[in-house]
Amino acid sequence: MTREYPLVRYRNIGIIAHIDAGKTTTTERILFYTGKTYRIGSVDDGTTVTDWMAQERERGITIVSAAVTTQWRGYQINVIDTPGHIDFTAEVQRSLRVLDGGVVVFDGTQGVEPQSETVWRQADRYHVPRICFINKMDRVGASYESSIESIVSRLGAHPVAMQIPIGEEANFNGVVDLVEEEAIYWEDELGTEPVRRGIPADLMDRAAFDRSTMIETIAENDDGLLEKFLESADTISKEDIKAALRRAVISNKLTPVFCGSSLKNKGVQAVLDAVVDYLPSPADIPAVVGIDPKTEEEVQRLPEDKAPMSALVFKIVTDPYVGRLAYFRVYSGVMTQGSMVYNPVKGKKERIGRVLRMYADHREDIDKVYAGEIAAILGLKQTFTGDTLCDASQQIVLEDITFPEPVISVAIEPKTTADQEKMGEALHKLSQEDPTFRVRIDENTAQTIISGMGELHLDVLVDRMKREFNVKANVGRPRVSFRETITRPVPQVNFRYVKQSGGRGMYAHVVLSFEPLERGSGIVFEDKVVGGSVPRNFIPSVERGIREASESGSLGGYPVTDVKVTLMDGSYHEVDSNEMAFKLAGAMAFREGMEKGATVLLEPIMKVDVMVPADYFGDVLGQISARRGEIQGTEMRSGNGQSVRANVPLAEMFGYATEMRSITQGRGVFTMEFEHYAPVSESVAKKILG
Repeated sequence: MTREYPLVRYRNIGIIAHIDAGKTTTTERILFYTGKTYRIGSVDDGTTVTDWMAQERERGITIVSAAVTTQWRGYQINVIDTPGHIDFTAEVQRSLRVLDGGVVVFDGTQGVEPQSETVWRQADRYHVPRICFINKMDRVGASYESSIESIVSRLGAHPVAMQIPIGEEANFNGVVDLVEEEAIYWEDELGTEPVRRGIPADLMDRAAFDRSTMIETIAENDDGLLEKFLESADTISKEDIKAALRRAVISNKLTPVFCGSSLKNKGVQAVLDAVVDYLPSPADIPAVVGIDPKTEEEVQRLPEDKAPMSALVFKIVTDPYVGRLAYFRVYSGVMTQGSMVYNPVKGKKERIGRVLRMYADHREDIDKVYAGEIAAILGLKQTFTGDTLCDASQQIVLEDITFPEPVISVAIEPKTTADQEKMGEALHKLSQEDPTFRVRIDENTAQTIISGMGELHLDVLVDRMKREFNVKANVGRPRVSFRETITRPVPQVNFRYVKQSGGRGMYAHVVLSFEPLERGSGIVFEDKVVGGSVPRNFIPSVERGIREASESGSLGGYPVTDVKVTLMDGSYHEVDSNEMAFKLAGAMAFREGMEKGATVLLEPIMKVDVMVPADYFGDVLGQISARRGEIQGTEMRSGNGQSVRANVPLAEMFGYATEMRSITQGRGVFTMEFEHYAPVSESVAKKILG
């Protein structure tokens, strides 16, 4: 089996956006127009291809990113439809890590929304070139111009308008293509045959002005085109414009903007053309950089079939029919079915079982996966999200994917003893799939505690456990993941652990110092022992003791964070000292240091964005203030709307959705995402700690 398309004819793209901007609807149209489906799926009817989970179809939202391979104009396009809800931000993050380009969908009536900002920042972090699609142009209040303005003001991006909408709101029926200088209409109901005609007379002047602005913007960002532009703007051809814009998009200087209405089947083919014309192929992306695990030096892998094989696993899915599926992207070389590969992160060899090309929840077997392709493997035993697979003789560790810490927890217990074992297995499989989902046993109550990114996240996971794994369980009320930290340095804690009970004793002596760190630093351990007063082989044991003790603090048993612990000195006994003694000494000295360091409680603060009609603005502000919220800013939105940005403690946000709906008669919407941890005031801490 040879490569079906040359590397330059591949596009790995993600459809990313705020919740309800129309990502899944757009993806369905892409599949229909590229001949992958023979009828258009609907989110409202629950017949979409990429939203295939029962929970997605019931709620009308995307929960897991789905990969689909399709073809357009002789190019192979791997499309990943990602979730918009902030609780599933990890799904977007791990998809962006392996994508070469993105299509960012905006709601034409809302412009840039809070979650659009989050996904845009994530795409910036991974240097993913993008194009924008202003959707829902047929809706009342939709505005192409103000949506582009919001892309500039709220995202700090450099958009370049590629089209002009023909008609407004309900009369929207086509676009003017500024590059080709013609009008495109979608006249049949399914929009399968775009009709190209001359530009309407009433838009001629505007099209000429907008086209010259477009060329000027592209020329400012491309030296080649700038020379031609300065000589004579009339000599610039369509091919010159496309080539220069492609270079500017790949180097993340410009973002082309298109418009349409996915639901009304208008404008999607133009976006597909733009994906092929402007977004990069794997050959346009710089060589992937990793670390050689043997030498710790940086190594590069070019996207070539002849190069040593390297691939990154970005997602694990437990499929009820075929078992554990690992989604991966091959960055270099060729992965062959039945071959042996090496996982340098785990230090284990893996055999490649069945290799599958995915089509949401359908699949087809293939023999080989070439550089630049995305596929899935069945039967990997030791490999998880973020792991690298490579050639055993030429090892490389690709950059791991880091995920945010969970902020909300619930206790869960099986209804019967028969469910006990099933629940353990289900939780294990779900935590393998989702890196932001954590499971632990509470030391004090022996309860199983599950933690995630938000109420919806945990709700979906518990629902999946009940349906897919047939586990009956009782779920407690959501609890906030508080943290503890110190507020002042502790220069010295001198702790000696001595135990003599006949025979061989236990002896360990450590001297630790403590200092508070800035938020988000975690626990940092430093070894400053000189002269061998604590032997080198016992130092990891001291660190282990400290890290284990940090899992439950002295105030309320919450995990400790943002503390630097330095091992300054100590002593040992030739016979009685051992690893266990030093581990216990480290743990006990840590607890003593926490008590001396004036421990405080930290709580997660959420960034909350509320959109309401102006009539309810005052009530919503009062509601946020009553929940200990700090207003960060307000702004007017289209159609008499107001948006409020605030930082509110997560502990105060339970039940907010219901309360806000009743105040705004169901017309208000809000989103929230984790912002940072902050100290809790004394009066609130007393309530929490009882």
